[in-house]
Amino acid sequence: MKFTARDLHALATILREAATTQILPRFRRLRPSQIRTKSGPLDLVTDADLAAEAHITRACEHAFPGAVIVGEEAASADPRLISRLADAPFAITIDPIDGTANFCAGLPLFGVMAAIVEHGETTAAIILDPIMDSWSGALRGQGAHEHAPDGTTAALRVAAPVPLGDMTGMVSWRFMPPALRDRVLANLPRVAQVWDHRCAAHEYRALIAGHAHFAMFNRLMPWDHLAGVLLHGEAGGRAAKFDATPYRPGDIAGGLICAPDASSVQIVYDALLQPADPAAR
Repeated sequence: MKFTARDLHALATILREAATTQILPRFRRLRPSQIRTKSGPLDLVTDADLAAEAHITRACEHAFPGAVIVGEEAASADPRLISRLADAPFAITIDPIDGTANFCAGLPLFGVMAAIVEHGETTAAIILDPIMDSWSGALRGQGAHEHAPDGTTAALRVAAPVPLGDMTGMVSWRFMPPALRDRVLANLPRVAQVWDHRCAAHEYRALIAGHAHFAMFNRLMPWDHLAGVLLHGEAGGRAAKFDATPYRPGDIAGGLICAPDASSVQIVYDALLQPADPAAR
Protein backbone atom coordinates (compact mmCIF):
# COMPACT_ATOMS: atom_id res chain seq x y z
CA MET A 1 0.00 0.00 0.00
CA LYS A 2 1.01 3.62 -0.48
CA PHE A 3 1.14 5.28 2.93
CA THR A 4 -0.42 8.75 2.69
CA ALA A 5 -0.72 11.90 4.78
CA ARG A 6 -4.22 10.76 5.76
CA ASP A 7 -2.76 7.46 6.95
CA LEU A 8 -0.13 9.34 8.95
CA HIS A 9 -2.84 11.26 10.79
CA ALA A 10 -4.80 8.05 11.36
CA LEU A 11 -1.71 6.46 12.91
CA ALA A 12 -1.15 9.54 15.07
CA THR A 13 -4.74 9.25 16.31
CA ILE A 14 -4.10 5.63 17.30
CA LEU A 15 -0.99 6.61 19.27
CA ARG A 16 -2.80 9.50 20.96
CA GLU A 17 -5.69 7.23 21.94
CA ALA A 18 -3.26 4.72 23.46
CA ALA A 19 -1.60 7.52 25.40
CA THR A 20 -4.95 8.81 26.69
CA THR A 21 -6.44 5.46 27.64
CA GLN A 22 -3.47 3.26 28.56
CA ILE A 23 -0.40 5.37 29.38
CA LEU A 24 -1.36 8.61 31.12
CA PRO A 25 -3.87 7.00 33.54
CA ARG A 26 -0.95 4.87 34.82
CA PHE A 27 1.63 7.67 34.95
CA ARG A 28 2.80 8.21 38.55
CA ARG A 29 0.33 5.54 39.67
CA LEU A 30 2.35 2.37 39.05
CA ARG A 31 2.74 -0.13 41.85
CA PRO A 32 6.06 -1.99 42.22
CA SER A 33 4.40 -5.18 41.00
CA GLN A 34 3.57 -3.42 37.72
CA ILE A 35 7.24 -2.78 36.90
CA ARG A 36 9.57 -5.57 35.74
CA THR A 37 13.00 -5.97 34.14
CA LYS A 38 13.76 -7.61 30.79
CA SER A 39 17.40 -7.99 29.71
CA GLY A 40 18.81 -6.31 32.83
CA PRO A 41 18.24 -3.64 35.50
CA LEU A 42 18.42 -0.81 32.92
CA ASP A 43 15.79 -2.43 30.70
CA LEU A 44 12.33 -2.00 32.24
CA VAL A 45 8.82 -2.88 31.16
CA THR A 46 5.56 -1.92 32.86
CA ASP A 47 1.90 -2.78 32.63
CA ALA A 48 1.51 0.51 30.75
CA ASP A 49 3.98 -0.58 28.03
CA LEU A 50 2.13 -3.85 27.53
CA ALA A 51 -1.34 -2.30 27.54
CA ALA A 52 -0.34 0.50 25.17
CA GLU A 53 1.34 -1.87 22.71
CA ALA A 54 -1.69 -4.17 22.74
CA HIS A 55 -3.99 -1.19 22.08
CA ILE A 56 -1.83 0.15 19.23
CA THR A 57 -1.37 -3.31 17.69
CA ARG A 58 -5.11 -4.03 17.63
CA ALA A 59 -5.91 -0.63 16.16
CA CYS A 60 -3.19 -0.91 13.49
CA GLU A 61 -4.33 -4.39 12.50
CA HIS A 62 -7.80 -2.94 11.94
CA ALA A 63 -6.65 0.25 10.17
CA PHE A 64 -3.90 -1.36 8.08
CA PRO A 65 -4.91 -4.96 7.32
CA GLY A 66 -2.03 -7.27 6.49
CA ALA A 67 0.64 -5.08 8.09
CA VAL A 68 3.50 -6.80 9.86
CA ILE A 69 3.48 -5.34 13.37
CA VAL A 70 6.82 -5.23 15.17
CA GLY A 71 6.26 -3.92 18.69
CA GLU A 72 9.04 -3.66 21.24
CA GLU A 73 7.39 -5.99 23.71
CA ALA A 74 6.29 -8.51 21.08
CA ALA A 75 9.83 -8.59 19.66
CA SER A 76 11.25 -9.05 23.15
CA ALA A 77 9.21 -12.24 23.33
CA ASP A 78 10.03 -13.25 19.73
CA PRO A 79 13.20 -11.54 18.37
CA ARG A 80 12.62 -13.17 14.98
CA LEU A 81 10.04 -10.45 14.28
CA ILE A 82 12.82 -7.94 13.63
CA SER A 83 14.11 -9.90 10.64
CA ARG A 84 10.78 -9.41 8.87
CA LEU A 85 11.45 -5.68 8.50
CA ALA A 86 14.04 -6.25 5.78
CA ASP A 87 11.57 -7.44 3.15
CA ALA A 88 8.00 -7.05 4.39
CA PRO A 89 5.80 -5.20 1.88
CA PHE A 90 4.32 -3.15 4.72
CA ALA A 91 5.35 -3.13 8.38
CA ILE A 92 4.81 -0.93 11.43
CA THR A 93 7.27 -0.66 14.31
CA ILE A 94 5.91 0.40 17.68
CA ASP A 95 7.61 1.70 20.79
CA PRO A 96 4.69 1.98 23.22
CA ILE A 97 6.67 3.90 25.84
CA ASP A 98 10.16 5.08 25.00
CA GLY A 99 11.86 6.25 28.17
CA THR A 100 10.26 3.66 30.44
CA ALA A 101 12.77 4.37 33.22
CA ASN A 102 11.65 8.00 33.24
CA PHE A 103 8.00 6.91 33.17
CA CYS A 104 8.61 4.68 36.20
CA ALA A 105 10.34 7.54 38.01
CA GLY A 106 7.44 9.90 37.38
CA LEU A 107 9.47 12.08 35.02
CA PRO A 108 7.54 13.53 32.04
CA LEU A 109 10.26 12.59 29.53
CA PHE A 110 8.82 9.67 27.61
CA GLY A 111 7.27 9.22 24.21
CA VAL A 112 5.40 6.91 21.87
CA MET A 113 7.00 6.12 18.51
CA ALA A 114 5.93 4.39 15.33
CA ALA A 115 7.52 3.97 11.92
CA ILE A 116 6.26 2.62 8.62
CA VAL A 117 8.59 0.31 6.67
CA GLU A 118 7.74 -0.59 3.07
CA HIS A 119 9.91 -3.13 1.25
CA GLY A 120 12.88 -2.44 3.54
CA GLU A 121 12.64 1.37 3.46
CA THR A 122 11.33 3.60 6.26
CA THR A 123 8.67 5.76 4.63
CA ALA A 124 6.82 7.44 7.52
CA ALA A 125 7.41 8.25 11.16
CA ILE A 126 5.70 9.65 14.25
CA ILE A 127 7.06 10.59 17.66
CA LEU A 128 4.35 11.57 20.14
CA ASP A 129 4.87 13.49 23.37
CA PRO A 130 1.91 12.25 25.46
CA ILE A 131 2.31 14.93 28.11
CA MET A 132 1.98 17.82 25.65
CA ASP A 133 -0.19 15.87 23.17
CA SER A 134 2.01 17.09 20.31
CA TRP A 135 3.64 14.91 17.68
CA SER A 136 6.42 15.09 15.14
CA GLY A 137 5.60 13.46 11.83
CA ALA A 138 7.24 12.80 8.50
CA LEU A 139 6.59 11.16 5.16
CA ARG A 140 9.68 10.32 3.12
CA GLY A 141 10.49 13.17 0.75
CA GLN A 142 7.93 15.56 2.26
CA GLY A 143 9.82 17.12 5.19
CA ALA A 144 9.24 16.88 8.93
CA HIS A 145 6.56 18.78 10.79
CA GLU A 146 5.43 19.38 14.36
CA HIS A 147 1.69 18.96 14.99
CA ALA A 148 0.17 20.87 17.91
CA PRO A 149 -2.96 19.71 19.77
CA ASP A 150 -5.01 22.45 18.05
CA GLY A 151 -4.10 21.05 14.63
CA THR A 152 -1.57 23.68 13.61
CA THR A 153 1.72 22.54 12.11
CA ALA A 154 5.24 23.93 11.84
CA ALA A 155 8.16 22.76 9.73
CA LEU A 156 11.08 21.22 11.60
CA ARG A 157 14.73 21.90 10.79
CA VAL A 158 17.96 20.65 12.33
CA ALA A 159 20.53 23.07 13.71
CA ALA A 160 23.12 24.57 11.40
CA PRO A 161 26.62 23.01 11.46
CA VAL A 162 29.06 24.52 13.97
CA PRO A 163 32.67 23.80 14.95
CA LEU A 164 33.30 20.86 17.30
CA GLY A 165 33.86 23.05 20.35
CA ASP A 166 30.44 24.67 19.90
CA MET A 167 28.50 21.44 19.42
CA THR A 168 25.87 20.33 21.92
CA GLY A 169 24.31 16.92 21.88
CA MET A 170 23.14 13.71 23.46
CA VAL A 171 25.27 10.62 24.01
CA SER A 172 23.63 7.38 25.16
CA TRP A 173 26.61 5.45 26.55
CA ARG A 174 24.83 3.10 28.96
CA PHE A 175 24.76 0.15 26.56
CA MET A 176 28.25 0.61 25.08
CA PRO A 177 30.84 -2.09 25.73
CA PRO A 178 33.25 -0.98 28.49
CA ALA A 179 36.22 -0.07 26.28
CA LEU A 180 34.11 2.03 23.93
CA ARG A 181 32.23 3.65 26.81
CA ASP A 182 35.48 4.66 28.50
CA ARG A 183 36.83 6.13 25.28
CA VAL A 184 33.68 8.14 24.58
CA LEU A 185 33.43 9.46 28.14
CA ALA A 186 37.07 10.56 28.05
CA ASN A 187 36.37 12.54 24.88
CA LEU A 188 33.18 14.33 25.97
CA PRO A 189 35.00 17.53 27.09
CA ARG A 190 35.85 18.14 23.42
CA VAL A 191 32.28 19.34 22.74
CA ALA A 192 30.43 22.23 24.37
CA GLN A 193 27.75 20.28 26.22
CA VAL A 194 26.38 16.75 26.45
CA TRP A 195 23.32 15.29 28.14
CA ASP A 196 21.23 12.11 28.12
CA HIS A 197 17.45 12.16 28.53
CA ARG A 198 17.25 8.35 28.86
CA CYS A 199 14.68 8.71 26.09
CA ALA A 200 15.44 8.52 22.36
CA ALA A 201 12.03 10.00 21.56
CA HIS A 202 12.84 13.31 23.26
CA GLU A 203 16.41 13.29 22.03
CA TYR A 204 15.25 13.01 18.43
CA ARG A 205 12.66 15.73 19.06
CA ALA A 206 15.43 18.00 20.32
CA LEU A 207 17.52 17.26 17.23
CA ILE A 208 14.81 17.86 14.67
CA ALA A 209 13.75 21.12 16.32
CA GLY A 210 17.32 22.44 16.18
CA HIS A 211 17.89 22.40 19.95
CA ALA A 212 21.01 20.18 19.72
CA HIS A 213 23.59 19.42 17.06
CA PHE A 214 24.19 15.69 17.39
CA ALA A 215 23.19 12.44 19.01
CA MET A 216 25.10 9.21 19.45
CA PHE A 217 23.56 5.82 20.18
CA ASN A 218 25.04 2.35 20.49
CA ARG A 219 22.04 -0.01 20.72
CA LEU A 220 19.96 0.15 17.55
CA MET A 221 16.60 -1.50 18.09
CA PRO A 222 14.25 -0.54 15.25
CA TRP A 223 11.45 0.80 17.46
CA ASP A 224 13.95 3.16 19.09
CA HIS A 225 15.46 4.65 15.92
CA LEU A 226 13.59 4.11 12.64
CA ALA A 227 11.13 6.92 13.34
CA GLY A 228 13.78 9.31 14.65
CA VAL A 229 16.24 8.74 11.81
CA LEU A 230 13.58 9.40 9.16
CA LEU A 231 12.36 12.53 10.96
CA HIS A 232 15.95 13.74 11.35
CA GLY A 233 16.67 13.18 7.68
CA GLU A 234 13.48 14.93 6.60
CA ALA A 235 14.45 17.86 8.85
CA GLY A 236 17.69 18.19 6.90
CA GLY A 237 20.06 16.07 9.02
CA ARG A 238 22.38 13.21 8.19
CA ALA A 239 22.87 9.92 10.02
CA ALA A 240 25.36 7.08 9.68
CA LYS A 241 26.43 4.04 11.61
CA PHE A 242 29.88 3.99 13.19
CA ASP A 243 31.24 2.26 10.07
CA ALA A 244 29.82 5.09 7.88
CA THR A 245 27.09 2.89 6.35
CA PRO A 246 23.41 3.94 6.36
CA TYR A 247 21.13 2.78 9.15
CA ARG A 248 18.44 0.49 7.76
CA PRO A 249 15.43 -1.46 9.05
CA GLY A 250 16.58 -4.68 10.66
CA ASP A 251 19.91 -3.26 11.87
CA ILE A 252 20.35 -3.80 15.61
CA ALA A 253 24.09 -3.15 16.02
CA GLY A 254 26.82 -0.89 14.75
CA GLY A 255 26.22 2.36 16.59
CA LEU A 256 24.68 5.52 15.15
CA ILE A 257 25.59 9.20 14.84
CA CYS A 258 23.07 11.88 13.83
CA ALA A 259 24.29 15.39 13.00
CA PRO A 260 23.42 18.38 10.76
CA ASP A 261 25.41 17.17 7.74
CA ALA A 262 27.84 14.49 6.60
CA SER A 263 30.86 16.56 7.60
CA SER A 264 29.49 16.98 11.13
CA VAL A 265 28.87 13.22 11.39
CA GLN A 266 32.54 12.65 10.61
CA ILE A 267 33.65 15.34 13.05
CA VAL A 268 31.66 13.74 15.87
CA TYR A 269 33.01 10.31 14.97
CA ASP A 270 36.61 11.53 15.01
CA ALA A 271 36.16 13.50 18.22
CA LEU A 272 34.28 10.99 20.37
CA LEU A 273 35.11 7.54 19.04
CA GLN A 274 38.86 7.91 18.54
CA PRO A 275 41.33 7.61 21.47
CA ALA A 276 41.58 10.83 23.48
CA ASP A 277 45.39 10.70 23.55
CA PRO A 278 46.73 11.65 20.06
CA ALA A 279 49.73 9.41 20.68
CA ALA A 280 47.35 6.44 20.97
CA ARG A 281 45.79 7.03 17.54
